[in-house]
Amino acid sequence: MAGSSSSSISFYLSLLLLSMLALLCSQLTAAKEQYHEFIQEAPVRRLCRRHNIMTVNGQFPGPTVEMSEGDCVVAKVSNRGRYNVTVHWHGVRQMRTGWSDGPEYVTQCPIRPGQSYTYRFTVQGQEGTLWWHAHSSWLRATVYGALLIRPRAGVPYPFNAGKPPAREIPILLGEWWNTNIVDVIRAATRTGAAPNNSDAITVNGQPGDLYKCSSKDTTTFPVKSGETNLLRFINAALNTELFVSLAGHTMTVIGADASYTKPYATSVLMIAPGQTTDVLVTFDQAPARYYLAARAYASAQGVPFDNTTTTAIFDYGATSSSSPAMPTLPAYNDTATATTFTTSLRGLCKAELPSHVDENLLFTVGVGLLNCSRSQNCSSPSNTRLAASMNNVSFVLPSTVSILQAYYHGAPGVFTTDFPANPPVQFDYTAQNVSRALWQPVPGTKVYKLKYGSVVQLVLQGTNILAAENHPIHLHGYDFYIVAEGFGNFNAATDTAKFNLDDPPMRNTVAVPVNGWAAIRFVANNPGVWLMHCHLDVHITWGLAMAFLVEDGVGELESLEAPPPDLPLC
Repeated sequence: MAGSSSSSISFYLSLLLLSMLALLCSQLTAAKEQYHEFIQEAPVRRLCRRHNIMTVNGQFPGPTVEMSEGDCVVAKVSNRGRYNVTVHWHGVRQMRTGWSDGPEYVTQCPIRPGQSYTYRFTVQGQEGTLWWHAHSSWLRATVYGALLIRPRAGVPYPFNAGKPPAREIPILLGEWWNTNIVDVIRAATRTGAAPNNSDAITVNGQPGDLYKCSSKDTTTFPVKSGETNLLRFINAALNTELFVSLAGHTMTVIGADASYTKPYATSVLMIAPGQTTDVLVTFDQAPARYYLAARAYASAQGVPFDNTTTTAIFDYGATSSSSPAMPTLPAYNDTATATTFTTSLRGLCKAELPSHVDENLLFTVGVGLLNCSRSQNCSSPSNTRLAASMNNVSFVLPSTVSILQAYYHGAPGVFTTDFPANPPVQFDYTAQNVSRALWQPVPGTKVYKLKYGSVVQLVLQGTNILAAENHPIHLHGYDFYIVAEGFGNFNAATDTAKFNLDDPPMRNTVAVPVNGWAAIRFVANNPGVWLMHCHLDVHITWGLAMAFLVEDGVGELESLEAPPPDLPLC
């Protein structure tokens, strides 16, 4: 994203999509090609200011990618700007195609200015709403879009009596800064302090009626009385979990993270960054206009956040000039409402969970402090900078080769396989006053190795170092079952009995409760290197991440594919 004052950024992404029913990516015959042309950087006006932002094909948000389950996607991304970039296909399983996952220096080197890279993958066993976004620096502030996966031809939806909804409406929630987003994070990295908060929350790129200079462009969705529509929510915000409500209407959740759920009727959603939620809404109210509104769920006490409210309008086509009805949103710190929502979701079908567990892991997640180096101009009086970690390891990205490339080619010295299975030091993780001796994590590029086919149970334990917070933890390359969550310290002797092994929800991003824990399970059946990280970008920047290295199984179908010939070089 380019600032309006000092420099002009030329950035282009071309997205070439080829959808093929039930074809593998190597079978490109009879492909239907759809080209999206290069568009120059787009000048955008928000909040009374105009400046250039980075876009895909001149669109903000970027183009919606639509497909059916079983389709193959071939996406050519060309970068003609000054910043390195990659694209992550958030939530796509990427079976054996880790080279197309996208996180910078984890599965690929970045696409440098003037270069291009073609992502190839098949979407299998997933239906619903996912999304794509940049996975370099904070570029995903404006480089993101929806990815919609419908059932194969002739396969009915498992809701609404199998009938397709009258309309499908993608709703992308985001954040807006009035300045160059790369400058925002670079300034914070330089000083060791927290970055500036966003200036607005957005719905499909627009802040809405409650912000200055915004009402004439408020996102509006026309609807018809009596119709049942599918609203596909995506939280694309960088650092803000969001409460969402639609005035006068009940929302029935039928899917999350491209996995179906049992129908759950609610008046409010809590969606963390990285998560998607599909809801059915029957527009059966008096013909009028109704606000959709979203504001922050900010669980960290005393930590500043963007305390504004974004709105969009659902319009029945009424001629009334009265203001739209406004929903009542929870308070910004209403953890009870957030918990009620997340714990009410249930998987549509019985979980396919093995009866045994091969890997029983516990990872702490939280923030801390690191001493500043001599080269840093840290703003803290104690000469420290903000950091974050899992199991006291603050993740450091390589800079000369990706972890996946180093693993595949056997390059030494890039990473180590000694990420701890449990916290190196056990303590009262959620105590009010955690000893300062525990505030300093250890920087490292560490992965945890898993054998192919192993059954993994992972408890993600929040800590109260500096400030406890709800952490949305995203695992690349996998869906997982959320079998339980709770507050305080996880106690295996008592909490295991609370596990839902019957119909737990399946997701790719779990919101770990503030001062609490979440337990997930998955089978390690996708070989490669898979990043797991907090989807609050400020936290992954500080090091709240790790990676699983899943070894090959037996034979070609249980092994990572060879790297493509156009894989970018560092």
